[in-house]
Amino acid sequence: MKNLIYLLLFAISWPSLAARQFDIEVILFKRNIAPEQVSESWPDSQKPINLKGAIDFGDTARLQARGIRKMPSSQFQLNSQYNKLKQHAGFTPLAHFGWRQGDLSRAAAPRIHFTAGDDFSAQFLPDGSLKSAQSSEPIDESFNDGFAEESLTDSDNIEQEAQSLRELDGTLRVYVQHFLFTEANFALREPSRREVIIGAEPLDPMEGSIEPEGNVQIGHLQEVKKQVKVEEFLKAYQFEQQRKMRSGETHYLDHPLMGMVIQIRRIDG
Repeated sequence: MKNLIYLLLFAISWPSLAARQFDIEVILFKRNIAPEQVSESWPDSQKPINLKGAIDFGDTARLQARGIRKMPSSQFQLNSQYNKLKQHAGFTPLAHFGWRQGDLSRAAAPRIHFTAGDDFSAQFLPDGSLKSAQSSEPIDESFNDGFAEESLTDSDNIEQEAQSLRELDGTLRVYVQHFLFTEANFALREPSRREVIIGAEPLDPMEGSIEPEGNVQIGHLQEVKKQVKVEEFLKAYQFEQQRKMRSGETHYLDHPLMGMVIQIRRIDG
């Protein structure tokens, strides 16, 4: 009899468990500060963001197939935070978006790909080097055989664009594992400058003896001076964080050059 009661209680509660949903609202912004003014240093080259298996936020069909629905702006609840960032001289909001998903485990919750901000693809190559620096080099036309140029789209600020190189690029995943967790992995791209060695210039030959008797002499040794030039390149600054969260609370993920405001709201019924 007791087991039957437990089964009935579980059957009654099952629909509410299955219907548990979460609204996730996110604001991404950058700080209006030059990277060289920050005490922290970053390498000139970073590993590219791993997009394998990620679903682009503009791919509505694939998102819906995973039980994810994009949130219309009319349902945003962080508008006051967005407006404060927009009005503050120290910050620039890059994107404001949201979606609804179910009670997904880490294995079931997809990484969602977002891009935002300026598109640098007209000035820089995907590796960050300046396009004009290679304009004088011969181009192997055979390399492009069999490749068709993709058309670009411009539907909104965070939709993935073919062949684009956006200011902010990365993935976000929200999942439930006893608690709510958020995994953020973004790259903020900023034009920068670096010194590059382009050759060496010999100085005047030096001759001399190393012993006063002159038994051993060293002649025609040349000191070499490095030749460097300063070049522009697109530098990526990595923002990678994992955070445990509570539903209904507004969380702030910090970085010296950017930040993220996120709120996860539990929806029952």
